[in-house]
Amino acid sequence: MEVAVLDITGKDTGRKVELSSDVFGIAPNDHAIYLDVKQYLANQRQGTHKSKERAEIAGSTRKIKKQKGTGTARAGSIKSGVFRGGGRMFGPRPRSYSFKLNKNLKRLARKSALSIQANDNNLVVVEDFNFDSPKTKHFVDVLKALDLGARKSLFVLGSDNANVYLSSRNLKNSKVINASEINTYGVLNASKIVITESSLEEINTNLSK
Repeated sequence: MEVAVLDITGKDTGRKVELSSDVFGIAPNDHAIYLDVKQYLANQRQGTHKSKERAEIAGSTRKIKKQKGTGTARAGSIKSGVFRGGGRMFGPRPRSYSFKLNKNLKRLARKSALSIQANDNNLVVVEDFNFDSPKTKHFVDVLKALDLGARKSLFVLGSDNANVYLSSRNLKNSKVINASEINTYGVLNASKIVITESSLEEINTNLSK
């Protein structure tokens, strides 16, 4: 698949690049995408939820009524979860929600996500660019030139670019990452994927294994 290369003003440079069919042209695997997105969202959870159980509640330890003869259920502690003010039964405890996926499956999921976006013509390739200083206005001008506006966009750069990253940080609908940071959720969550020329080679290298 050939894609025209644009500059940051949105004009065609007259050059084209070939998108690898092994990365941008495969038949998407929906289950791999599901698992990779599920892992990504699970890793965002802090897992710090906690409620007090009966052993952690402050209260009397005496047996509140005799064992037999009351005609009601036996009860040994006011801190039981069946009483108001008692501990919570089977409440949440701090834990990690993360789980493991093998590298081949994650690679397949990311190629599937890129292929979906490429098939929907949501990929834009631009020549490498930089800013002299971090300024949100510069990045907004790039968004306008590429006709992105307020749409969700993901910019994939070939290397660390502090000025471009800092210029985009105030914009909630735009995100800037390096080619090595591509993930399935980020690719599918964006309306447009803007890829710089230098990042294409790294994407192909990382995902064509």
